Amino acid sequence: MTCTHLPTISQSAASLRGGVHKDECTHCFVNQDADTGVDVCLACFNGACARNGHSQAHFANFGHPLALNIRRVRRAAACEDPVSPPPLKKIAIEAEPSEAEAFDFVTSVSCFVCGPVATDATPALASLISNVLNATSSQKKSDIQAWEEVVTACEHTTTLVQGEAKMLERQTLAHCNSCDLKENLWLCLTCGNLGCGRQQFGGVGGNGHGMAHFDSCFHPVSVKLGTITPEGGADVYCYVCNEERLDPLLGTHLKAFGININVQEKTEKSLTELQLEQNMKFDFSMTTEDGKELAPLFGPGYTGLKNLGNTCYMASVLQVLFTLPSFQERYFQQGQHHISVCKDIAANCFQCQMAKLANGLLSGDYSLPTEQGTGQDGISPSMFKTLTSKGHSEFSTMRQQDAQEYLSHILKLIEQKERAGGRDPSKVFKFSMEQRLQCTGCGCVKYVKEPVTESLQVPVPAKEGDDKDVTVGFDACLGQLFGEEVREFQCPKCATKTALTCSTRFSSFPEILVMPMSRFIQGSDYVMKKLNVNIAAPLALDLSGYKSNGAQDGEILFPEESSVASEPTIDANAIEQLMGMGFPEQRCKKALIKTGNNGAEIAMNWLFEHMEDPDIDDPIETGAPIADAGIDYSSLMDMGFTLAQAKKAMSQTGNDMERAVDWLFSHAGDDMAIDEAAPASSSSSEDASSASPRYQLIGFISHRGTSAHCGHYVAHVKKGDQWVLFNDNKVAEVPDVEKAIGEAYIYFYASV
Repeated sequence: MTCTHLPTISQSAASLRGGVHKDECTHCFVNQDADTGVDVCLACFNGACARNGHSQAHFANFGHPLALNIRRVRRAAACEDPVSPPPLKKIAIEAEPSEAEAFDFVTSVSCFVCGPVATDATPALASLISNVLNATSSQKKSDIQAWEEVVTACEHTTTLVQGEAKMLERQTLAHCNSCDLKENLWLCLTCGNLGCGRQQFGGVGGNGHGMAHFDSCFHPVSVKLGTITPEGGADVYCYVCNEERLDPLLGTHLKAFGININVQEKTEKSLTELQLEQNMKFDFSMTTEDGKELAPLFGPGYTGLKNLGNTCYMASVLQVLFTLPSFQERYFQQGQHHISVCKDIAANCFQCQMAKLANGLLSGDYSLPTEQGTGQDGISPSMFKTLTSKGHSEFSTMRQQDAQEYLSHILKLIEQKERAGGRDPSKVFKFSMEQRLQCTGCGCVKYVKEPVTESLQVPVPAKEGDDKDVTVGFDACLGQLFGEEVREFQCPKCATKTALTCSTRFSSFPEILVMPMSRFIQGSDYVMKKLNVNIAAPLALDLSGYKSNGAQDGEILFPEESSVASEPTIDANAIEQLMGMGFPEQRCKKALIKTGNNGAEIAMNWLFEHMEDPDIDDPIETGAPIADAGIDYSSLMDMGFTLAQAKKAMSQTGNDMERAVDWLFSHAGDDMAIDEAAPASSSSSEDASSASPRYQLIGFISHRGTSAHCGHYVAHVKKGDQWVLFNDNKVAEVPDVEKAIGEAYIYFYASV
C-alpha cells in the first residue's frame, strides 16, 4: 500500500533551516543509541521516541504522520570504548575520529497512519532523508554557538601603526627575546619583538616579558604564535584594553614581518582552551579519608548530569533543586501529564524541558552502571541549558559561572513562567526581612519592611590570606550579619544631626533557606580573592532569636508622616550578588542607588569607576528616593501598554524588560494602579512564607578554585539518613561530610 501522505514532504524541506532535533527525544533522554532510536518528524523535524510513547503523542497533538527513525550503532572496530562520544569541547589540538567513522546509522521511515514506508519510495523522500542526516543538529548548532567567545576589535587593533617592515628570521621566532622559553610566545605587532607571556592555566610557563615590553614601549597589540590559522583566527591581546581582541587586519600586520598567514598551523592551545582544560582538572576527591573509593549509587534520584564543558555550576544547582518536594511535585508528577498534551514545540517549551529534566533525574531510567560497572554516563542537559539561558549574556556561553548567580537566574525564570498558573515551586525560598531604626537622641523608632527575597547573603568574618587552618564559627557569621549598625542621621524630631542605630531581623521565614557565604572578597590589590577558611556550619539551626516582633510596648514610633526612612529600598538580589563579589554592603547600596537600581552589573561598573571617591563610604542619605534614571518605558508603551501599566510591570520585576512583558500578559485585566514610591521588587510581601525558624541542613554546594568564575562545583544532598555527592555525572554515597560542610559555598536549610 502506497502512503498517501508522501506528497506533503517536499514542502517541508525548507524547514530544515529552522533546526533538526535528531540527537535525542525532546521529551526525554532517549537518544540514537537506544534500541528504538529517535523518530524525526518529517514535517517539523521534532525528535521523539517510541520507547516512552512520545512519537505517538507528537502525532496525536500535531497530526504529523511521517517520521524518520535514526538508530546509531558503533562499528565493531571501535568497540573498545562503548560509551557515547564526549560532549562538544573547544580543546581541538588533537583531531578526534568523526562520528561517521565510528558509527553506522540505521534508518527507516514509518507513517502513523499507513505503516512502514520505503526510504526510497519517492525521490523527494530520499532527498529529504539525506538532508536530515547531513544537517547539523539543533543541539550541536547551539553548542557551537555557545563556545564562540564574543571577541571584538578595538581601536588599537584597527588603527595599529607598525614600524618599518622587516623580515624576521626563523631563529628569531624560536624563543623569547629575553629568556629561553620556547612556548607561550607573543609577537608584538608594532615592532616584531617576541616576548613570553604570563604564566597561564595548566602550568604553562611564562615570565611576562611580553608585558614588560608593553610597559617599556607602550606597543599595545600582540599575537600568540602557534594559535594563528589561515582563516585569520588567533589569540590577539590588547594590553591597553587588557582584553582578548579581534584583529581584522592580522594577515596584513603579519606580512610586515614576512609571515604568511595562509601557511600557518595551530600548534598551541588558545587562552580559552587552556582555561577550560584547567577548570576540568579542578575536581573533588571520590575517595574517603582512608583512600577507599566512594560507593557509586544508582536508581531513582541518583542520576548524574554530564559536564558540557563548564556547566558544573548548573548541575550542582539543579541537583539540589530537584530533591525538593515542591519541584518534584510540579515537574515530575504533574510535568509528565503536561508533556503528553502540550501543543508547543517541546524544545522551546519551558514546562516540557523542566518535566524532561525532572524525569531524567528522578525516574532512575538513566541511572544505570556503565559496562565497566564503575559509574554511570548520566544525562546531558544540553537542550535544557539552551532554552533556559537563551539571550543571557553569560549563561548562554560555555564560560564558567557563579553557582549563586545561576541559582538566582533560574529561580527568577521559574517565577516568571509559573506566575500565571499559580503553581510556582520556588515560593518555598521566599521570605522577608524588617529593619529596626532608632534615633540615639530622642529614642524614636521606625520599622521598615524590606522586599521579599530568596536568599540570605552571609558575611564571613575572615581576612585575606586566611586558609583552611582557620575555622570561623557560624554564630560569628550571623553576628556580623544581624549586628547593630550606627549611621549618621538628621532626626526630624530632634531637629539636629544625631545617630541612627539600624538592625535587621526576619519578618517571615522561608520553607527552604538559602545561605550563600561571602567567600569572595576584593583583595588589597583590587583582585577578587577567595576565603578558603573552614566554616563551622551546624546540621541544625535555630533562628528564632533573629525574628522581628515589630513595635513593642513602651516604644515611641516616629510619626507616619515624618520623613524618617531607612534607606531607599533596593533590589535585594542585586545587593547579594555585589556582596558575593566582595564589595562592602554600604558601597553596594550606594552603587545601586546611584545607577537607578538597574541591576548588579551596572552597579559593579559604577563601583570600579568610583573606587577612589573620598565619599565612597559616607553614610547614605535617608529618605532619598531612587531615580527612574535608566528605566526605558517606551518599549512597553510601543506594545500598546499605558505608562501606568509599564511602570507597574517594571516595578514588579526589578526593572527586567523581558520579565515585565511576561508579567503584563499574565496580569491582563488586573488593576494597574501603582504607588510611585513602591520599590522595584520581584515579589510582593504576600509571597513570603511563614515557616518555622528551626532548620535542618539538607544540602550544600561547594566550590574548588580561585574564583567563582573558574574552578569546579559539586553538590552534597541529604537523602534520608545518607549524604550523597553529585559531582557532574558521578553520584556516590559519602559516609562523612563534616569536612565538606566546612568548605561549602552555599547552604540549603529546610524548616522543621
